[in-house]
Amino acid sequence: MSDSTVLLEVSDGIATITLNRPEARNALSAALMRDLASAFDRVSADDSARVVILTGAGEAFCAGVDLKEFGSLEGETPPPGERPNCWQAMERCDRPIIGAINGPAVTGGFEIALACDVLIASSKARFADTHARVGVIPGAGLSQRLPRAIGLYRAKYLSLTGNFLSAGQAAEWGLVSHVVAPEELIDTARRVATDMLSVVPHMLPQLKKLMDDGFAASFGEAMDLEARVSQKYMQDMRPQQAASAAFEGVRDRGRNQTR
Repeated sequence: MSDSTVLLEVSDGIATITLNRPEARNALSAALMRDLASAFDRVSADDSARVVILTGAGEAFCAGVDLKEFGSLEGETPPPGERPNCWQAMERCDRPIIGAINGPAVTGGFEIALACDVLIASSKARFADTHARVGVIPGAGLSQRLPRAIGLYRAKYLSLTGNFLSAGQAAEWGLVSHVVAPEELIDTARRVATDMLSVVPHMLPQLKKLMDDGFAASFGEAMDLEARVSQKYMQDMRPQQAASAAFEGVRDRGRNQTR
């Protein structure tokens, strides 16, 4: 995808997706949104890609919807009740998504960041929701994800003022896990991705889904969900554990016979 508005590279189990319109501060054009959806769908179909890093080229992460195209984006508008395709593709992706926020993430760009699972920020990163300033209701999850990420009152402060949130304040509010120097951002994201790759492989998609499904439910429903999923997992694991124990027993007998 080297000629695309979105770059995709897969190496050592890590897919790196880069928004690639630096001259437009990675604003969400129709082409970029289509390419971003395609990149995530390709990652979802690639068994070698187990963790995703999403970042932006140039000085900005994403400046939001390209206002020069805004009037011509009607063909990109999803049916009522659905988010645009790029957000749907991110939601379909069962790999952990690490947002490496290299610069400003504004409005639609903020919504892209909020669709990630973990956020790591450059010290140059800033976040803002300017929907109220431009007279548009959010349509990709910001009004619901942001309060769940930082609390209702802080989210209302950001959305009702349109003010910027610095990387340092975002860390204090629990929105980002790390704030690092710009030159350390991708290396830090790759270290976190490598830590994720070190766990039992099938746990990444399963735990991500369980946490997302539970977070979308009430606390009581989420606790019941965890209990059901855990019980089913343990039931499914018993035949595998028995087979593994039998294999170990055969191998140990073989070792004893060769002594």
